[in-house]
Amino acid sequence: MISVQLKNPKFWLLGIAIGCMTIHLTLVWVGDNSSLFSVSCLFWAAVSSLVWDRHNDLYLESGMFSSLFAFSLLIVLLIKASSLTSLGIFLFVLPPLLGFCVALLASGFKRLRQYKKELLILIVFSITNLIPKIPFDISKLTAKFAAFILWYMGTEVIRNGEKIHLTTGSVEVYSGCSGIELVGQMLGIACIFLLMFPLNIKKRILVPIVATTLAFIVNGFRVALMANLVASNQKEAFKYWHEGDGSLIFSLIAVLCLGIFCWLILGSGTSNRSNAKT
Repeated sequence: MISVQLKNPKFWLLGIAIGCMTIHLTLVWVGDNSSLFSVSCLFWAAVSSLVWDRHNDLYLESGMFSSLFAFSLLIVLLIKASSLTSLGIFLFVLPPLLGFCVALLASGFKRLRQYKKELLILIVFSITNLIPKIPFDISKLTAKFAAFILWYMGTEVIRNGEKIHLTTGSVEVYSGCSGIELVGQMLGIACIFLLMFPLNIKKRILVPIVATTLAFIVNGFRVALMANLVASNQKEAFKYWHEGDGSLIFSLIAVLCLGIFCWLILGSGTSNRSNAKT
């Protein structure tokens, strides 16, 4: 039974695909980026789901040139990954390249269009995770919103640029805490949803807007919380919410809120179709 499976090209394709995903996730894990690891798992799961849903309808036959090109590119990527001391941007651009290699091995250049959704999802992964690298700083806007939250909650607060001053302490909102990384990740999740589910044009416009807004609002509350912790001299709590697992909790809240919103608009679409048939 095992020898028969080993002779099946699909078995080797599955093994290579799982190997590529494992390589990328391992590199992210070694890079000690919990947030990126969670997002990477989500994107790979979306791609795997789309392929599995159509695995019986896919044309699996690659040519010699396509296979040689894919294997050569895979070897180059593996050598590159093993020789880098700091992975950085390489972690963001690696998934679409790995996906491209697997698609070539599976179906060749001529049938590459079969995997346009899957490859597009992986390209979206790269683009949305590269957003924080763009020289576009929203720190001042985040500081304004966090200061407004504190003021609305009855706290005496003064804002000066990116700095938030309370009566017993101050914080400065740097670009890393501005929420731009969460905005990019939420946009990526929104794009996955748009590619996996059919929606009308109004909802397609609304989903990324809601995703961006949720990311900004949730991060604003996180900054406001950290300002209060600094003012009350709770250094350990500040470290937890700033650098520890606490920062991931706010990301999880944003993702859950977006998930609920997406579930609601999918439900409303189903209700509308049912009423139309009636």
